[in-house]
Amino acid sequence: MYKRFIEKILAGVLAILLAVGLLPVTVRAEVNVSSPSVILIEASTGKEIYAKNEEERRSPASITKIMTLLLTFEQLDAGKVKLDDEVLVSAHAAGMGGSQVFLAEGEVQTLETMIKCIVVSSGNDACVAVAEHIAGSEEAFVERMNQRAQELGMGETHFVDCCGLTDSDDHYSTARDVAAMSRELIMKHPQIYDYTSIWMEDITHVTKQGSSIFTLSSTNKLLKQYPYTTGLKTGSTSKAGFCVSASANKDGLDMIAVVMGAGNGQQRFQDAQVLLQYGFSVCDLFVDDNADALPRIKVHGGIAREIPAVYEGEFRYLDTEGNQLNRVEKQIELPEVLEAPVKEGDAIGRAV
Repeated sequence: MYKRFIEKILAGVLAILLAVGLLPVTVRAEVNVSSPSVILIEASTGKEIYAKNEEERRSPASITKIMTLLLTFEQLDAGKVKLDDEVLVSAHAAGMGGSQVFLAEGEVQTLETMIKCIVVSSGNDACVAVAEHIAGSEEAFVERMNQRAQELGMGETHFVDCCGLTDSDDHYSTARDVAAMSRELIMKHPQIYDYTSIWMEDITHVTKQGSSIFTLSSTNKLLKQYPYTTGLKTGSTSKAGFCVSASANKDGLDMIAVVMGAGNGQQRFQDAQVLLQYGFSVCDLFVDDNADALPRIKVHGGIAREIPAVYEGEFRYLDTEGNQLNRVEKQIELPEVLEAPVKEGDAIGRAV
């Protein structure tokens, strides 16, 4: 017997309600992962499926670059930068240690090539070069990163650099916050998958010494180990341990599994795969695209005698209880007459 629960979703001028089984915010279950801090969410709804120590502050290593990529794609969408922009490599960028693609001072690569260097090979040098190209300096870019983190509600995150190479105690995040910025990236900028799906690709270095070929090789071994993998980003330092924010798609479900502080690279991928597989096994997604036509509503005292009622978008509900979602019914509740004034975007009814 189902308990009754109403989940309210604002959808344009309608508040969409659905009667479903009562679910907790986070489903706690026996999942065999050894990493100290993990979280699993379904991306389209943002619902947490499983979590352990998800609010524990930890060094994020190179999964820091997810925020760098998010800001980069936001700048692309805003027309502030273009994929064919020429990005000049500074001495500061070329001097980055750790994971790198060996860019030389004065070398020029397109922004798209730099994105590949960041996503595929986790190049710290490319990451800093992009930050400087967008904001003028790495420091100014990091300020934008921290501002964006606050806008996304990432209250337990603070960045010191744009690539995660630092071992500063002031550079930290949590599994939950990493999931939040990962979700923002893949849901708002799905073109990221054009790059996260690359296993190997050659780039050409052109410097004063001539040209040479360098092969980018993906750090995300899940691309070969788990067939539903779509991304996203790995990271590791002695301070952070081994981390990954792993995205995968199966049967219309988009999962994000964040693993932080794993003891070795194999363990982070194993734990991520366990989490993803668990998510796909317990989740079912109800989607109403709200494409049905709604009636026009009479208006009293206005210039127009009738106005249209429309949905703003689709409705999604994630079930983890095994409920029979094919039995969901929708009822529209709209008034016969509205009193003026009525403006576009006003909520005038609901669907239950």
